[in-house]
Amino acid sequence: MIPSITPQNSSVNDSNIWHNLKQAIAASSGFQTWEQERNSDASIEALSMDQRVRRYLRETLETLAY
Repeated sequence: MIPSITPQNSSVNDSNIWHNLKQAIAASSGFQTWEQERNSDASIEALSMDQRVRRYLRETLETLAY
């Protein structure tokens, strides 16, 4: 039997998935290189890890779109 998914359970699952994905991305060599390249950018340093990962993903996708 497949368990029913309620919005509350879905939200918790989504949060857990994002947390684990964010940790994996932050540990990746691509993310670490991206951070090192922006080491002198004070605006990046002021961001939370969540915000830095989101910015990394956005910039990476923008680059791939070209």
